[in-house]
Amino acid sequence: MAQETVTGRTNSILADARGTVPEFAVRFTGALLAAAVAAVHVADQGGISALASPDWIGWGYRLVEAGGILTALILLLLARADPGPVRLGPARLGPAWFGPASLGWAAGLLLGAGPFTGYVASRTVGLPGDRGDVGNWGYWVGTVSLLVEAALVLLSAGMLLAARQRR
Repeated sequence: MAQETVTGRTNSILADARGTVPEFAVRFTGALLAAAVAAVHVADQGGISALASPDWIGWGYRLVEAGGILTALILLLLARADPGPVRLGPARLGPAWFGPASLGWAAGLLLGAGPFTGYVASRTVGLPGDRGDVGNWGYWVGTVSLLVEAALVLLSAGMLLAARQRR
């Protein structure tokens, strides 16, 4: 069993012999964060069957909710060990670090950054048709949403940079 000694303690569950965390644990964490983004937006909208007002914001919520579930599925099912660059004949498509794992992390980056930006915009300058939230920074669901989205952005950006450095 692989073990790592950290300040006199042995941790054989989370780290391998090189001191790295197993890839699945990181992907699972990203999938949980993506699902949490979807869940927070379902709660904020008032449930699965509710649609926020104005309609364009409600459909934006639906897009975030579906995107959260799809991102979680990509990270869990498609993003096994990155097999390398996508190739079609002798030419290489996309950057050298593009692969299923990078696709999942890129989706996570967008899923976290989009709603984060929308929330900040709604609280600062307001959104078309919804100026009532300007200055409303005390809403606890929004605070949870910001924290989860920021964590997903940081994890996704870190994994994309790590994938790029591996190539």
